[in-house]
Amino acid sequence: MSLLAGAGAMMLPGCVGKGSKTHMPPFMKGMEDAYEQDPRKAAIEWFRNARYGMFIHYGLYSLTGKGEWAQLSEKMHVADYAKLADRFTAEKFDADFITDLALEAEMKYINITTRHHDSFCLWDTKYTDFKSTNSPAKRDLIAELYEQCNKKGLAFHLYYSHGRDWRHPHAPNNDKWGGHARPKYDTPEPYYKYGDEQDINIYVDFLYNQVEELLTMFPDVASIWLDGHKVPTSGDFDQFRLPELYDMIHKKQPHMLLSYKEGVLGTEDFLAPERKYKPEGIPPKPLEICDHLQRNKWGYAKEQDGKHKTKEEVIKMLKRASQYPANLLLNTGPYGSGEMHREDVAVLRAVGKEVREKGWDGILA
Repeated sequence: MSLLAGAGAMMLPGCVGKGSKTHMPPFMKGMEDAYEQDPRKAAIEWFRNARYGMFIHYGLYSLTGKGEWAQLSEKMHVADYAKLADRFTAEKFDADFITDLALEAEMKYINITTRHHDSFCLWDTKYTDFKSTNSPAKRDLIAELYEQCNKKGLAFHLYYSHGRDWRHPHAPNNDKWGGHARPKYDTPEPYYKYGDEQDINIYVDFLYNQVEELLTMFPDVASIWLDGHKVPTSGDFDQFRLPELYDMIHKKQPHMLLSYKEGVLGTEDFLAPERKYKPEGIPPKPLEICDHLQRNKWGYAKEQDGKHKTKEEVIKMLKRASQYPANLLLNTGPYGSGEMHREDVAVLRAVGKEVREKGWDGILA
């Protein structure tokens, strides 16, 4: 366990139900009785009423200024992409500022990319050296944000790239799995295993171990948000052992909600499609629409500076989400330094001010 995560857990014991010693995550304060009866049901109720959250895409790709798919779109080989870690200082990543901004925006939760498709980890994982604590930053950014969220009553959600990995030697390849499983390099990538040498089980074990590690280090997380579902659903799906992973998640943290984009097994707790929800009628389970403040791309894209979405556009997104009904998970891509994008800071504050002045009923009318 990281020292910071451990300290946060000790300082923030959460709430307990009446006459009970049951631990409850701080963000669910006021729901003690419901939590005591059924932690996951109580968490779903909380999620349905949350309305609005902050999505953060931050990692090595932020240094390129070309979005979170830079390694694939630029066909950067593994060794060349890894050199970005030598410049990863995160000197302006400020968890205190980020959580204050979320509160100013009237958001109820934060979701951050713990590990995107490039496989660079923002926490002190023991399963790879490709991580923020092994870079010039020497910081566990997930622990820092987790601590501040718990301190301020915000729910903390963990994005984790499950199906897609562009670094791990045994991760799915394009031939069997498709779905942009790996970049299409002009020459073979020496870091990857091919043919009989590739063993998907080694990769799946890595996934299981990392998810279990995250849940151990950060016990008061509201949800785990898995990405890359098009890869396992296009290949030998059973090899990913998802039922086993789901069971471990719910056993490890009984209150924790689980999503895998539009759903894979059908047993996910909520759906999280991008930008809009296509099926007609009332969603079959809680719904979250994720969208971005840039015109496209989730990670920082320099070409879009000066073109980010406005307060009016965000309010329009909130109205549309409420009609499903759904939460809006609104993404911002910090600069390579970790500083929150200045255009987004201004817009988020303006939206929050309008919510306070008009109330949610006035905003969504």
